[in-house]
Amino acid sequence: MRQPVNHGRVLLEEIELAHCPVPSLWWLGHAGFVLKYKAAILYVDPCLSDAAGERLTAAPFAGSDVTHARLVLCTHAHPDHLDPQAVPEILEASRGAKLVIPKSVAEHAHSLGISYHRMVTTDSNLRVEYLDDRIYSVPSAHDQLDWTPLGGYPYLGYLVRFGGATIYHAGDCVPYDSLVDRLRPYTVTVALLPVSGRAGDCGNFEIAEAAQLAEDIGARWLVPMHYGTLARATVDIDRFIEHMLFHRPEQRFKVFECGEGWEIPED
Repeated sequence: MRQPVNHGRVLLEEIELAHCPVPSLWWLGHAGFVLKYKAAILYVDPCLSDAAGERLTAAPFAGSDVTHARLVLCTHAHPDHLDPQAVPEILEASRGAKLVIPKSVAEHAHSLGISYHRMVTTDSNLRVEYLDDRIYSVPSAHDQLDWTPLGGYPYLGYLVRFGGATIYHAGDCVPYDSLVDRLRPYTVTVALLPVSGRAGDCGNFEIAEAAQLAEDIGARWLVPMHYGTLARATVDIDRFIEHMLFHRPEQRFKVFECGEGWEIPED
């Protein structure tokens, strides 16, 4: 993956100082995003470290440099989504921040040194309210839907409602029968969907499947993610662009550079 187009203190100050009357996003690589609307700054699945706990070469900054996070949302316990190094660092540096996780992930998060009082646990069909914004959850499927009576769904996708926009982050997910019906009522504005396919230890959408889901739920924008940073998630993003241009010309999409910011168009 190429080096970030913006990084370090310059990028962090851009995020912190950005005036966001409409929702804005920054891509951190892999499945990591910063979402900002007005004063709310949310980090979703920030993957900034490797398996050894060392900062990724292509990471735009270290977790310990993040002092402005209000919420950190992690979709599940895999280390490329709940980074065992970066997430505790972000929570330590952003003293007022809370970690939003599936309820079955709480024990794992605590084993990383995160206090229970810093966690907000959730599950499908539950809602987290933050300032004037709301965060909803839908199950994500890793080959199939997993559920237990006590733990609920261990893999979630989050729908962040910022003003009149709804941003859907799928985490890791493959298509399943009820996914479209679960998502359609939320009127998704931007769908952040993994396009790394079935390779590696977790399954994700193939490119055509992600495009089909965006169409089926009426998403105004499709943003590909979960590629380019880690070896098991290597995808030629040009294939995604070609597919969209030749097979989905009516679907608007945005391909980020790592460290790039984007304000969601209002039209």
